[in-house]
Amino acid sequence: MLTVSNLSVQFGKRILFDEVNTKFIQGNCYGIIGANGSGKSTFLKIIAGDIDPTSGSVHLEKGKRMSVLSQDHFAFDEFQVLETVMMGNKPLFDLKKQLDEVYAKPDFSEEDGIKAGELGADYEEMGGWTSESEAASLLSSLGIKDDMHAVLMKDLDGKAKVRVLLAQALFGNPDVLIMDEPTNDLDFETISWLEGFLANYDNTVIVVSHDRHFLDAVCTHISDIDFSKINQYSGNYTFWYESSQLAAKQRAQQNKKAEDKKKELEEFIRRFSANVAKSKQATSRKKMIDKLNISDIKPSSRRYPAIIFGQEREAGNQILHVENLSKSIDGEVLFKDIDINLAKGDKVMLLSRESRAATAFYEIVTDNDKPTAGDYKWGVTTTQAYLPVENSSFFDNDLSLVDWLRQYAKTEEEREEVNIRGFLGKMIFSGDEALKQSHVLSGGEKVRCMLSRMMMTRANVLLIDEPTNHLDLESIQAFNNALKNFKGTIIFSTHDHEFAQTVANRIIEITPKGVIDRYMTFDEYLDSKKIKELRSTMYL
Repeated sequence: MLTVSNLSVQFGKRILFDEVNTKFIQGNCYGIIGANGSGKSTFLKIIAGDIDPTSGSVHLEKGKRMSVLSQDHFAFDEFQVLETVMMGNKPLFDLKKQLDEVYAKPDFSEEDGIKAGELGADYEEMGGWTSESEAASLLSSLGIKDDMHAVLMKDLDGKAKVRVLLAQALFGNPDVLIMDEPTNDLDFETISWLEGFLANYDNTVIVVSHDRHFLDAVCTHISDIDFSKINQYSGNYTFWYESSQLAAKQRAQQNKKAEDKKKELEEFIRRFSANVAKSKQATSRKKMIDKLNISDIKPSSRRYPAIIFGQEREAGNQILHVENLSKSIDGEVLFKDIDINLAKGDKVMLLSRESRAATAFYEIVTDNDKPTAGDYKWGVTTTQAYLPVENSSFFDNDLSLVDWLRQYAKTEEEREEVNIRGFLGKMIFSGDEALKQSHVLSGGEKVRCMLSRMMMTRANVLLIDEPTNHLDLESIQAFNNALKNFKGTIIFSTHDHEFAQTVANRIIEITPKGVIDRYMTFDEYLDSKKIKELRSTMYL
């Protein structure tokens, strides 16, 4: 359906893509993955026609329609919400405009009547007469209620805009749907709806996302950008990740017998075959598993940071006691009457529909802000390390990364350059990269520096606010594994479903009407009917 032929892209001396050939077939969902800077977003812009390649071509089958999730949140500010959605099907929208213009003529003639009839027939054939109700239904599915459909886009908040633009991309059943980070700024319920929608979508989907749970839920194939090429594999992200890890391990085991490697591969295939029936993509993935050859998985140029959180000392049983804690900003209640007792080894996902509430909680218990009411007390044996969602104030200086990290060293030994470089090296800042000035770092580089700082503290309690923001998939995977292996206590907030499900053993939701506190996994929390009913009353 969509064919990429001999595609090359070069910026100056840098070759981003070199003679790439690949196809995207109807009925499949392709997850585009690659390290930061590998060209994922550039590739989407090329196939969408927004950027011309240096050479090569992209061919969409004749008569097929492509839809792209808009990244410009202000492009439709002067249009009504429902109209913005309908603009997602441009041929249909343009036809409607022509039809409206003909009927709006003050000197409507017999010739105009004939033209209107012809346009109306085409409009009916394209499903135009039901398109408005379909657009309204799509908006409602995404949580945009009927009374907002006539509102101008400029009057919506950022989160509502994202949902409308998502509805615009999905509207009219496009043959090829292209989405760059579609889960950004969406809550878990909306992401779950989108996962279900795409898992049952009959056309072609091409998506870039850092959300591993989302990629696992929707993808039938992974298109991996590496070494300026795109290699395509059947299966979802987890299958690609684990098979690539197995491939790297087996290549490193030069002396291991061929039959031992074969047994290891067969066990890997059996394990994934057992789980494959849970997915809508079972047929595609099962065929791939049956004929998998580990040599088909290419060695990767990716570098995974070595994130290891150790504890200088083990904490006692009393970690954190919170009593009647409340916080309001400009009269708006973020949370109220929060009572919490954290126990040693708790790994808490701190949840709220209002992201400012979670951030306010962290700022209070780290002594960076004052509560409106209530109090808290840390256990005397605890030490805390905090990763805030906003870190720009830490990098408002001209220090090199070595000198930046040296600020947080506790001992003379830690201040030695070889040890500082060791911490930075674990975060993939090696050689001259460790001499970069801190204020020129990208968002992802800043987070990796903050992780180096956290590791250096060797704290027994970690407080982490939206840890996956700005990180690539490799860093997210390494960070996720580090928190699973951490023996201390964690409080974290995230929009990454996989992070939440694999790390948390306790869910605490803070609301304007109190707290919901349960020892259970994140999926159990979301699936509980009793909790759904309780949550619906806590935000009224």
